[in-house]
Amino acid sequence: MIRTEEEARAYVAGLTDAEGMARLDTFAALVLDENQRQNLIAKATEPHLWQRHIADSAQLLENVSRETLGPNAGGPWLDLGSGPGFPGLVIAALCPRMPVVLVESRARRVDFLNRAIEALGLPKCRVEGQRLERVAAFPARAISARAFAPLPKLLELSAPFSTRGTVYVLPKGRSAAQELESLKPSIRAMFHVKHSLTDSDAGIIVKA
Repeated sequence: MIRTEEEARAYVAGLTDAEGMARLDTFAALVLDENQRQNLIAKATEPHLWQRHIADSAQLLENVSRETLGPNAGGPWLDLGSGPGFPGLVIAALCPRMPVVLVESRARRVDFLNRAIEALGLPKCRVEGQRLERVAAFPARAISARAFAPLPKLLELSAPFSTRGTVYVLPKGRSAAQELESLKPSIRAMFHVKHSLTDSDAGIIVKA
């Protein structure tokens, strides 16, 4: 279990190289600066940015195969309701050769995401600044979402982007098991809950 900022940084460092950590340090500084102008993250979590947001996002990679993360694995990684970039922009910073699409409809968040992508030097990452329903469908290699919608609605909206091989990694906090139970048995059987490394009470709904 990751309990401190030091442990969070050490964990993330084990997933990337010095350039990846530099990108994430830049991103962390951008988030904290922009948080003075718009509410990207709760003020109370600012001192725990690496544990609560960056490592919490990075851990999703543990549930995705190396082949899926490679540059030639097919369509982009699709992140729904990206907000300030958790988890999607963290994933892009850790895997800069992988195409990543961030879907975010709020204009000020879109502006921040675009500025962050430029600052981090992530040409494979782009923002769809509109509601998911308006985004032209494409096959996604993986789909992530943090606080986007209840699970049944999330699966309904993401269906046009999902193929037989699409991986789902959905951090759902303490409601993970309950949300999974809300699915029809035939659909529920395709998913399972993994424990979060950053919160002992939280879960990640995974379809690999």
